[in-house]
Amino acid sequence: MENWKAMYEKWLESDRVSESVKNELRALGEEDIKIRFSNYMSFGTAGLRAEMGAGTAFMNTYTVAHATMGIARLICDMGEDAKKRGVVIAYDSRNNSPEFAKRCAEVLSAEGIQVYLFESLRPTPVLSFSIRELGCAAGINITASHNPKKYNGYKAYFEDGAQLSPDNAETVSKAIMSIDIFDGVPTPEEARAELIKTVGRELDEKYMEKVLAQRVNENAIRDAADGLKIVYSPLHGAGAVMVPEVLRRAGLKNLYTVDSQMAPDGNFPTVEYPNPEFPAAFEEGIKIAEKVGCDLIVATDPDADRVGVAARDKNGKFNCITGNQMGALLLDYIITANKESGKLPEDAYAVKTIVTSEMASEICSANGVKMYNVLTGFKFIGEVIKNSEESGKGTFLLGFEESYGYLKGTYARDKDAVVASLLICEMAAFYKLKNMTLSDALEALFEKYGYFKESVKNVIMDTPDGSERMANVMKALRKNPPTSLGGKKIVEFRDYSTGVVKNLATGETSSTNLPLSDVLYYVNEEGDVIVVRPSGTEPKVKIYVLTRGSSAKAAEDSAKASLDDIGAMIK
Repeated sequence: MENWKAMYEKWLESDRVSESVKNELRALGEEDIKIRFSNYMSFGTAGLRAEMGAGTAFMNTYTVAHATMGIARLICDMGEDAKKRGVVIAYDSRNNSPEFAKRCAEVLSAEGIQVYLFESLRPTPVLSFSIRELGCAAGINITASHNPKKYNGYKAYFEDGAQLSPDNAETVSKAIMSIDIFDGVPTPEEARAELIKTVGRELDEKYMEKVLAQRVNENAIRDAADGLKIVYSPLHGAGAVMVPEVLRRAGLKNLYTVDSQMAPDGNFPTVEYPNPEFPAAFEEGIKIAEKVGCDLIVATDPDADRVGVAARDKNGKFNCITGNQMGALLLDYIITANKESGKLPEDAYAVKTIVTSEMASEICSANGVKMYNVLTGFKFIGEVIKNSEESGKGTFLLGFEESYGYLKGTYARDKDAVVASLLICEMAAFYKLKNMTLSDALEALFEKYGYFKESVKNVIMDTPDGSERMANVMKALRKNPPTSLGGKKIVEFRDYSTGVVKNLATGETSSTNLPLSDVLYYVNEEGDVIVVRPSGTEPKVKIYVLTRGSSAKAAEDSAKASLDDIGAMIK
């Protein structure tokens, strides 16, 4: 936004802006004003995410209402039937989430659109499920997932239960930019209460029924119940009710909750980052696990779409199992358990993203299961499921991504920490009956398929020119692509922005056969993969390195060397 000073003054002069917000703005220095008003939050396929506060670039009731008008335009352009089918709205435990959700409902109803608003916080997968269950045209979830407490966000979903496609996201984004943030948005007083229906428990029951139906072995947890002990934490988020309820219904007797983290709290008082990817998130749970003598701790993020695990190893120490490792474990378990019962479908398939461990591909290959690789973003996993259902070909086993998101079942189109928590506990029971822990099971996978190591590095660019810097990084890498990384020659280069795959040895080209996306993908002479892409929700460039070695150390050394080399090229 070129004239940020004019936009700042517009907010100060508007009778739509409360006095408290104006006071917040008056207290800002010029640099902060520029940061808050130099642009609007970018509405991408993952929706919006930003710090909370006044200004066009931050999350507040004005920008949330503005974004919702873009959704309203999309629905209205679909016709009267879509308006009657409506939009379902959910939210998580973050500060201001209920207020933002209510504002969404007000805007949509004022435009004559039916709204279903959850009575209280819900896991993200419940929202995805509810869109399809209610037959809605779209859905909105107010959440910033696992980000620190100063953030909130806005995830937009379409009628299939998946997040908006790139085309629909672009349509919404253009609509937002054509609408005045104040004059073009209905006031709260214009809301139509008769079009806002409160929903809750009736959808929860249907959702949990679908989740429990995903058990591979319905008796595993009950059979191991006397000796199976699990510690669970929702990290102050939306999983607090549903995850324990599902586990108890599955037959888990010894469930210990981290009471200091059970109450929903957007300030996340016991963790700096409410992210189950980080070992620090398990500190409180480990204290309880040591006291009660259990081997497994499960933690879900604030909107309960991601789940992380800390498992005791053979030395008695708790180690975190990565998202890549857990995906491989779950996939292997689902295949193995189905094989043991003679129920593995001949047309079984799994789906993962291109930045997710290739161990999963090895597992599928060894068991005659088809693996689909898709772009980063669970909506692309949902797209494969949708296409499979529509064609009547293929039986879905598991979809997952390296960032701790998993889905089994076709009732939803987004990652689901509730079903993942159930399956992880079932898997732990399965191995316990074989006198194995999850750490033992993971080591067995390494011994069978090789030692895989996945590393991720985030290059933060949270400055006013962050978007430009991110674009320049990708431009520079395209202009001067690396010929070797980590001391190993690059033999294949994929540019997903053009869809071209180039064999650097022969010069032959082919197609990625995936939607165009700003992603660069390198394969070295040993089959290791290095991927670079700008984040779609945060000001950072992400680097992924996927390696395989004859030992854990060999794989780790290889990953570090490649990561160091590509990291040095990104400033």
